Amino acid sequence: MKYLYFPGCSLKGTGKAYDESLRAVFAALDIELSELEDWNCCGATAYANIDETKSHVLAARNLAIAEKQDLQLIAPCSACYLVLNKTQHALREQEQTRRVVKEALAAAGLQYKDSVTIRHPLDVLINDVGFDKLAKRVKAPLKGRKFAAYYGCQIVRPYATFDDQYNPTSMEKLLKTAGAECVEYPLKTRCCGGSLTGTLPEVGLRLSYILLKEARRRGAEALVTVCPLCQFNLDAYQDKMEEQFDMPILYFTQVLGLAFGLDPRELGIKRGIVSAEAMLAGGR
Repeated sequence: MKYLYFPGCSLKGTGKAYDESLRAVFAALDIELSELEDWNCCGATAYANIDETKSHVLAARNLAIAEKQDLQLIAPCSACYLVLNKTQHALREQEQTRRVVKEALAAAGLQYKDSVTIRHPLDVLINDVGFDKLAKRVKAPLKGRKFAAYYGCQIVRPYATFDDQYNPTSMEKLLKTAGAECVEYPLKTRCCGGSLTGTLPEVGLRLSYILLKEARRRGAEALVTVCPLCQFNLDAYQDKMEEQFDMPILYFTQVLGLAFGLDPRELGIKRGIVSAEAMLAGGR
């Protein structure tokens, strides 16, 4: 299997552990990733609030470049995944947006014919690889570890392309395949605060605090996520909250890689601000 890979800005910066663990897990499964050449920032979700049409132009440039290679495009970042899907829908449904984007792409010598399939790695692992193959690759099952699966608010809303919009369960199934136990976690799609931690910190911190407190109350040793911004918020600001949690925030690819028996250094485990090493060693 081979896919195009759109890392986006986060996975080249604060979400580097996501990039490292994703590449390692896919390599272990003999999945080839070809990074999209000359990709640009998708505009994230904030740019659309300033100029939605220009944000579609930014995202559409990536789609136009991807279309040349005739491969499905994997977007691990929740914001990138949402924005690329949103742009694709806008181009299909909004004539004015389609016209402006077409002209902008033409000025750069590009065109987009709407043939790119946008995938999330969680979707690929479950629906293309399958649980049977994943289970066979598990060498060090994470028995005794209790995790809370946290999806955030973007990969199933508003476009629920591979999981239930209100109660997604694909990550729990994946973590159980890795041998871990998933606690019942009703806040799995609640917002972490997003960029509010940088603009209205008292609001953003409160939203992240609620998620961590509930995960701890449910007995989770770590929270496992699919989103680099969620991971950053929940990991980086624990020392600024009204209670101290000391709870590791892992990417689902890191958990899967550990179950595969991959080197924790290869998975970026030490990149977390809250260390996961003691918990993974059974010290918690």
